[in-house]
Amino acid sequence: MRVAVVGAGIVGVCTAWSLRQRGFEVTVFERRGGVAQEASFGNAGVIAPGYVTPWASPGMPTKVLRYLLKAESPVLFRPNLDPALWRWLARWLGECRLERYRVNKGRSQRVAFYSREKLHALRERLAIAYEQSQGYLQLLRSQRDVDMIAPSRAMLDDSGVPYRMLDADECRALEPDLSPATPLAGGLYLPDDEAGNCPLFAQALRRAAEDEGVNFRFDCPVTRLEVQGGAVAGVLAHRAALAKAAPSSEAFDAVVLAAAMDSARLLAGVGVRIPLYPVKGYSATVPLGPAGIGPRRALMDEAYKTAIVPWGNRLRIAGTAELGDHRLELRPAALRTLVKVASDWFPGAARYSDAQFWVGARPMLPDGPPLLGATPVRGVYLNVGHGSSGWAMACGCAEAVADVVAGRPPEISLDGLTLERYR
Repeated sequence: MRVAVVGAGIVGVCTAWSLRQRGFEVTVFERRGGVAQEASFGNAGVIAPGYVTPWASPGMPTKVLRYLLKAESPVLFRPNLDPALWRWLARWLGECRLERYRVNKGRSQRVAFYSREKLHALRERLAIAYEQSQGYLQLLRSQRDVDMIAPSRAMLDDSGVPYRMLDADECRALEPDLSPATPLAGGLYLPDDEAGNCPLFAQALRRAAEDEGVNFRFDCPVTRLEVQGGAVAGVLAHRAALAKAAPSSEAFDAVVLAAAMDSARLLAGVGVRIPLYPVKGYSATVPLGPAGIGPRRALMDEAYKTAIVPWGNRLRIAGTAELGDHRLELRPAALRTLVKVASDWFPGAARYSDAQFWVGARPMLPDGPPLLGATPVRGVYLNVGHGSSGWAMACGCAEAVADVVAGRPPEISLDGLTLERYR
């Protein structure tokens, strides 16, 4: 059985691997020149199932409004006349209620915990090293931040996830290089969560997948899905070596869409619409200074929703959500936020003037959890909508979707993770 995977980000690469392990003949189509070159390239690298949180959460609308007029902001809103933006916002606001937040967070965590288990198994089997670090510390600048995480703590308690609430002194004992000049009310420490270099992992898994027979076609965008009699028949794509030529059709028995916003476009072409919208995110990669100071583990500044992660001799700083502007431009305000947060906590740790910045689109669903599994078109399957948690969910979502394609029951329930939730 021939299966096409559209998209070679971390989700697509993991999907291709999982499908191949079930005996499928797999071809991956990617519009870029390699794996993990868009959202997967610029993410924070955090794998924190205990922290995975929908952007639609109680208090978030108020937080968005509060930050609109500030110079450094974790959220940037650019209103425009696009009806899709306003439809998405209306759904998102409805999901910010506490009861919806609890449902959506539970669904996301179900996938993320399963995914971490599968990541560890894959890492051990293939001996992949990707600049891993252990532990995740959520830094709380104020009592307000402490109060705002109460719903998350309740869910951690309910699900039995180990964590510790730390006071300021305990945070500084855990991370001795935190600046004493920055206000710190406390922290939430998740010892089992972790971080790592996502593109490095994706490149290693691509090599392993090719050794197993997976065919990757780079610089090869898919133009449309070919459908006959309500079932997929193949894809129309540009051949990598013939990028300027007309696209050609190739037959496949099944197609898995893992191609960010291109997935929504291809679905719309066969009459299936999903409320996926691009939310821009930013990151910076900064070389550490010679003093050898900096974070020992992944950190999250809760006030600014910005992660600071050690990657070997570099820091990866990632955060800021920008809604309403599709242009992938580096905005100075967003970049200032990243540098401000990192330099607040580690003013002498890195050469911030040498930062390399990235901006990209993270396709998000208004409620948060991804969409997995079958569609109304027979043979077309989804692995989309992970938002900023694609790395945290990639291995698990790939296994679940590969099971569905193979006609097997997935190891985890897909309740609330399929297209049924939008019907």
